[in-house]
Amino acid sequence: METFREKVLKTVRGIKRGEVLSYKEVARRAGRPRAYRAVGNILARNFDPEIPCHRVIRSDGRIGGYNGGRKAKKELLKEESIIGDDIKK
Repeated sequence: METFREKVLKTVRGIKRGEVLSYKEVARRAGRPRAYRAVGNILARNFDPEIPCHRVIRSDGRIGGYNGGRKAKKELLKEESIIGDDIKK
């Protein structure tokens, strides 16, 4: 049986280049819709480059945190043409 952590990482691994999900949506897809803070904590401890944590943003459109730093997250989102009018910087 998959743990919540494994489900979160699997969900985030599936986010395609140029797309984002909110922490809340990741929590929902992982089976615990109200555990969006736990999603943030899990991603903060992930250093596997195969899991694109930078593609997870806040529900209000702001980019949120990133274990590599907010500046790095902004740059990665810009490179993928995600930051624009839809996402608050």
